[in-house]
Amino acid sequence: MTLQLAEIFYSVQGEGTWTGTPAVFVRLAGCNLACDFCDTDYALKFVAGIGEVVARVRGEGGDCPMVILTGGEPLAQAATPALIDALRADGRRVHIESNGTIDVSLPSDVWLTVSPKERLHPAMAARANEVKLIVDGRVPAAWVASFPATTPIFLQPEGNKPANVALAVEAAKREPARYRLSLQTHKFIGVR
Repeated sequence: MTLQLAEIFYSVQGEGTWTGTPAVFVRLAGCNLACDFCDTDYALKFVAGIGEVVARVRGEGGDCPMVILTGGEPLAQAATPALIDALRADGRRVHIESNGTIDVSLPSDVWLTVSPKERLHPAMAARANEVKLIVDGRVPAAWVASFPATTPIFLQPEGNKPANVALAVEAAKREPARYRLSLQTHKFIGVR
């Protein structure tokens, strides 16, 4: 089985619950959505087998336990579940950043971040460990009811733009039991 990839690199998680944690990022190519505000280059750069990807993860991050599958939409590729299994067998803790549109059964120890955009599969909303709502001129509060009340919801200002930051901060202050602020800290410190 092969995967279409954009890049593999070692950095720190810059968003959400795990902010500041070292991680190897495996950015899979392609996405099933076309969001205007997307700031990610998920274009196809290379194709690799699952074993090659696991070897690259080892080469980039050594013993770093956290591997983040992102995109685009990492669950859009048929080989992603096999990659998850191979990474777990290699002793990695797998995290997935998904738009939540594709229902994929995931092992219970896989961390799932869902960032809904155009649509959302109910099973993925129920499975999410955390939610990332992109604040771009408005807080997309309509998604909140889709998630269990115990799921943390992060408001992430698009592009860290001051107007979006202000909207997110005000919403978090209005509903402190439901919202948290998540800034793209990797952009502040100048890392990928």
